[in-house]
Amino acid sequence: MKNYTITVNGNVYDVTVEEKGAGAAPAAAAAPKAPAAPKAPAPAPAAAPKAAGAGRIQVKAGAAGKVYQIPTAVGQSVQAGDTVVIIEAMKMEIPVVAPEAGTIASIDVAVGDAIEAGAVLATLN
Repeated sequence: MKNYTITVNGNVYDVTVEEKGAGAAPAAAAAPKAPAAPKAPAPAPAAAPKAAGAGRIQVKAGAAGKVYQIPTAVGQSVQAGDTVVIIEAMKMEIPVVAPEAGTIASIDVAVGDAIEAGAVLATLN
């Protein structure tokens, strides 16, 4: 095993490389050494009532990130493809859309919440 410190675009990584026999390509595992730069503050959260898991259709996050904006409210009608929640991931705003037409039954997150890919953000009836 060999340890290296590598800098890529200003980010410092500690890398451990393990050799697996003669002529085999080394496998590397990288772990960030320094935390990422802070992001701009999110806009003030809108007062949105929550009723976790109230609907039968789940609106799930496609990527991990932070809830940036919630342009909908419980009781609002939406069509398939309408934006329900906007998340911020990798400094991009990503709209999460309704998979089909319905009425917002619950909004299960708040602005600023950290979310994982596949997390339920809202439900529809």
